[in-house]
Formats: sequence, C-alpha cells, structure tokens
Amino acid sequence: MKILAFSDIHQNKQVAKLIVESSIQADVIIGAGDFATCGQGASDTIDILKEASVPVIIVAGNHDSIVELKSLCENWPLGYFLHGDTVEIDNIVFLGLGGEIPARNGAHWNEALSEDNAKTILSSSQKYDVLVTHTPPFGHVDVEENGIHDGSEAILNALEDRQPRLNLCGHMHFSWGQSSQVGKTRVYNLGPRLNWFEV
Repeated sequence: MKILAFSDIHQNKQVAKLIVESSIQADVIIGAGDFATCGQGASDTIDILKEASVPVIIVAGNHDSIVELKSLCENWPLGYFLHGDTVEIDNIVFLGLGGEIPARNGAHWNEALSEDNAKTILSSSQKYDVLVTHTPPFGHVDVEENGIHDGSEAILNALEDRQPRLNLCGHMHFSWGQSSQVGKTRVYNLGPRLNWFEV
C-alpha cells in the first residue's frame, strides 16, 4: 500500500490541491490534523480533499473542531474521520487520535485531550498497523523551537506496547520533516508537504 500523508496545512488551498493532484499515485491519503486555523476554516481544504479518488483518513489537530470535522466527513464516501476509531483498508488497520495531548495551549479553540484519556483510548483499541496522531510521541520528532520536548507520553507508551508499523503525526512545526524510531515503529512528523510511505 502506498500512502500519501501530510499535516498542518492550515487552510492552504494550494497544498490541498497538490495533494489531490498527486493522489493518483496513492492508495490512501492521510491528513494528521490542523486543517483549520484557530478553530476556523477547516472546510477550505476539506472541500478540496473531497475531490480525491482514493480513501482519505482524517484526524483533528488542535486548531480543528472535532465536531466540525466529523460533520464535514459524514457524507463523504471516501472520507474517514478517526478519533479513537479504526478503519481497515486493504488489510491494513489504521487508528486515529486527534488533538493536542496533553493540553498546553489555553486558547478557547484549542482541541485537546489529557494523557489519561489518550491512554484509555489507545490501550482499548484493537491491533493496528498505522497510528495517525496529531501530537508526536514524547521524545520523538516533538522538539519545539525553544528545544523543549512537547510530545505525548500516552502515545509513546502505545508505540512501545503495540509496535505498529508507522506513527504519522504533525503539530510541532519546528520538527516537520523529522523521523525517529520507537522499537519497530517508524515515526514521522509530516508537515504541509507530500510525504510518501509504503506499508
């Protein structure tokens, strides 16, 4: 399976169009959150992504509204909004978990989960091959510009316990394009660009 993945496009219609144009070479598209900016404008890019002719897996970023993204994906036959849910495509199981984990941004629009809630969701899910999160695992591709690690312990623990093939994430802009390894799991902070993976 060939995956085209990205994160943090923040209403960038040009990037969304490039993703759709390039998707002819993909089996699945993955968007790891932050379609909107400060809670506004997710439809700007989601409406473009709906033109893709392959399945599109979406998780919410901290700038997105979970309720809004779920609504935008409801009547989209090839769109899969995952938040603690799984979908199986061509024998590959994808689990998605959105939002900032844990909450560090106090803005009213910030979509976040506690580490405890994330741990409960991640530990109760069935076996999965690809974990799609907005937040990176703690200590991996999660460095902020100030040098601080701001990832999630719950996500790191899930990777250590479950060892999926991939963890695709975003959120930390300073770490876009970086990769790491947790046991057998390859971890990538995607950013608003074309990232290609084979599983």
